[in-house]
Amino acid sequence: MPSHHLLLTPSPWRRGLRIVLWFLLTAVCMLCCAWGVMALLAQAPAQHNIAQALALVWGFAWLLAWGAGLLQRRMLPVLMGGTVLMLAMLVWWSTILPRSDLDWAPDVEHLVVEETDAAQPSIVQLRNVRNFDWRSETDFTPRWETRSYDLNQLDSVDVALSYWMGPAIAHTLVSFGFKDGEHVVFSIEIRKESHESFDALAGFFKQYEMALVAADERDILGVRTNVRGEEIQMFRIHMPQAAMRELFMAYARQASLLEYAPRFYNTLTANCTTIVWQLARRMGQELPLDWRLLVSGYLPEYLRDVGALDSMQPLELQRKSGDITTRAQQWQPPADASDTQASIDFSRYIRQGM
Repeated sequence: MPSHHLLLTPSPWRRGLRIVLWFLLTAVCMLCCAWGVMALLAQAPAQHNIAQALALVWGFAWLLAWGAGLLQRRMLPVLMGGTVLMLAMLVWWSTILPRSDLDWAPDVEHLVVEETDAAQPSIVQLRNVRNFDWRSETDFTPRWETRSYDLNQLDSVDVALSYWMGPAIAHTLVSFGFKDGEHVVFSIEIRKESHESFDALAGFFKQYEMALVAADERDILGVRTNVRGEEIQMFRIHMPQAAMRELFMAYARQASLLEYAPRFYNTLTANCTTIVWQLARRMGQELPLDWRLLVSGYLPEYLRDVGALDSMQPLELQRKSGDITTRAQQWQPPADASDTQASIDFSRYIRQGM
C-alpha cells in the first residue's frame, strides 16, 4: 500500500477516541436540552401552551445543531450551536429573580424578623412567629405573633424529621427549647403563592421563593401529624449552650435577611436540610458533606456519625422513643389553660419517653 494511504487512514485508537468524544458530546447535548425544556415548562405553568411551544423550539434547535455536526462529521457545528443556545438560555435565566411582593399563601404570608436591643443582647424579639390553629389544610385560624426569647434560658435543641414520602424523604425542622418550657421551631419552607402547590421537580428551576418560618410547636408540628398525616421523629441534639445560642441567632438572622433579600428555594442545594448544614458550617462546625444530607430521611444516621446524638443509646431505640406522631394526635389542651400554657403542655407531652 502506498505510504500516503497509510497517512490518510485513521488509526483504530483515533477512531475509537472520536466515537467516545461523539458519545460524550451527544450526552452533554441531551442534558442541556433536557434542562432547558424543564426550565421553560417550570417557569410558565400558567401559559402551558406557550411553554410547550418554546420547549419544542428549543429542542428542535438542539437537534439542528447536533444534526449539522453529524452530517458534516465535525464537532465544531455542535459546539458552536450549543454554546450559542446555552448562552441565550443563561441570559434569560439570569433575569429570573426572587421576589417578595407576590400574592403569598396564608401560611407563608409573613416572614419572621429578628430584633435585638444592644442594652439587652441576650433578649431576642421575633416578629411574625406563626401560631395557627389548624382544623384542616383549608380551615384554620391565622395568628402571627411577636415573641421575646432570653438566650440565657435556652437549654435544648431538637431536630424533628417529618416523613411525608417514604423512609428516605423527610422535612427537617429545628426546635429550640427554653427553661420555662417554651419552644420555637425554625423551618425552611417554600414560599408558595396562593395558587401554588409543591412540586419537587419545579423546585430545581427557580419556581419557589424560600421562607424561613418560625412557629409554635403546636402549629408547625401539629399540622403535619394531625392534618397532613405525616410521621414525625424527634431527636435531642447534644451541643454546648454557646453553640445553641449561635445556631439560634444564625437562624434568626437568616430569616430576617430573607425579608429584605429574597432567594430561591432549590430542591437540591437550598432546602430544609442543606440550609441547616450551611448555617452550622458558618458557625465553624466541621461537618462533612454526605449523601444523607440530600436523602434526609437518613439524617439521624448522619447526626449519630458526627457525634450529635446520644452514642450510648441505639439509634433504633431513639427513633422509636422519638416518634411523637401518636402523642401529638392524642394531646388535648388542659382545661382553662392559656394559649402559652397549652403550647408548653403540648411540647412537654410529645416528649414523654424521649
